[in-house]
Amino acid sequence: MTVLYTALPTLTTELGADASQKLWIINAYPLVMAGLLLGAGTLGDRVGHRRMFLAGLVVFGTASAIAASAPNPAALIAARALLAVGAAAMMPATLSLIRVTFTDERERNIAIGVWGSMAVAGSALGPIVGGLLLEHFWWGSVFLINVPVVVVALVAAVLLAPGGSGHADRPWDAVASAQVMAGLVGLVYAIKEAARPDREPTHLAIALVVAAIGLTLFARRQRRQEDPLLDFRLLRDRRIVSGVLAAGLAMFANAGIQLVLTQRLQLVAGWSPLESGLLVAAFAGGALPAGVVAGGLVHRLGPAPLIVGGLAANAAGTLLTLLLTPGVVPFVDIHPDHMAWTIPGMLVAGVGMGLAMTAASASIMGNAPAHRAGMAASVEEVSYELGSLTGVAILGSVLTSLYTATVQLPAGVDESAADSLDAGLAAAGGLPADQAAGLLDAAHAAFDHGYTTTLLIATVALALGSALAARLAARHNGVRQDQPTQVTEPAA
Repeated sequence: MTVLYTALPTLTTELGADASQKLWIINAYPLVMAGLLLGAGTLGDRVGHRRMFLAGLVVFGTASAIAASAPNPAALIAARALLAVGAAAMMPATLSLIRVTFTDERERNIAIGVWGSMAVAGSALGPIVGGLLLEHFWWGSVFLINVPVVVVALVAAVLLAPGGSGHADRPWDAVASAQVMAGLVGLVYAIKEAARPDREPTHLAIALVVAAIGLTLFARRQRRQEDPLLDFRLLRDRRIVSGVLAAGLAMFANAGIQLVLTQRLQLVAGWSPLESGLLVAAFAGGALPAGVVAGGLVHRLGPAPLIVGGLAANAAGTLLTLLLTPGVVPFVDIHPDHMAWTIPGMLVAGVGMGLAMTAASASIMGNAPAHRAGMAASVEEVSYELGSLTGVAILGSVLTSLYTATVQLPAGVDESAADSLDAGLAAAGGLPADQAAGLLDAAHAAFDHGYTTTLLIATVALALGSALAARLAARHNGVRQDQPTQVTEPAA
């Protein structure tokens, strides 16, 4: 997912993609994936999670090869949608396989910690791998790199993952799956459309109507079903709700933080995509060990303290990253060429993210019964997707809007330079030296105003999330972590 950010400028140029096609190259993946996750996770409960994982890997590998050789933007968009089908099939299955494999709670929590740490590492390594590949190969290599990974995972899954045919006697509600897909796709599209500066009110209204109708019909149908696609009794457990909120909020904040930070590194500090990716990997440097350690501590402390402390540490690290960003905070005197000063803040934020994400997963999967593993995993994955895309959409939109609202263009500079920092830099390239310098100073100052505001928003959101998690934990005080939500099978 994140490797595409590095390759996007190159592939859109070589394929001749227009602005609309570029948007759909990005959006096709989260739109389709978010819509399919809940239905795919519950289908895994019926047909078996290893079967879903293997099928998802095959689809993902095939789609990667198709994307790498796409001759035009339309083919690449279709390949991205097919990638999302494969991802939606295998991602809930990964957590579900952990849930049914590790019956010992302590072992399961450590396994979830490894799982969460690898997810964070993957997102951080994406821009680095993309930068390295683009220095030596064509843009399609960022998709083709998935194929050997898929082959190794297929062999390992066949040899190591537990089998089982699932609960073949359990019905799978295709109608409900279509309803929730329409609702989630409409919601995701509405979020993305609302965040665009050139939003189409008609498109936004249609997306909201589709989301409302789809989710309402889905909720009504679930209440009437003996074996629902989503058992709402799972969401009555505050431990599961706390995990869902923590997972979504951590993804919201950190996806937005990494977006604005990488932009500042490249557009203000003048770093290359590879250099930027290496610096942002400091998030993973904090999250990897913290996630594994959290997996061992959950059994002893329970997930609630780790969720509360992790979100608080994430907030502190985000604020520290802002304070250590050179040239942004007036009373912090750091030489403007040394963005590496932000590494301590990113490490602290990464530690907080690793703690919160692992504890959130343990809280969700540990309190859901084994026969609802796919359902619980898909709920968690939906929270990840919604959190991530909402963070990028909202915080990215705040950054762009504040830049446009605050940039002071020198006399004689075209108004298009106020659209974004990219546009300002492009306009400066065609101006005399003195005028270009004035425009660059104004553009950088406006961007840093937006950068400061977005990081403060992320800090406040994480701090409020920590407080909310503490309140939920206090209300549920005295309930043991190893007592899962009682969701019984319907009578025969």
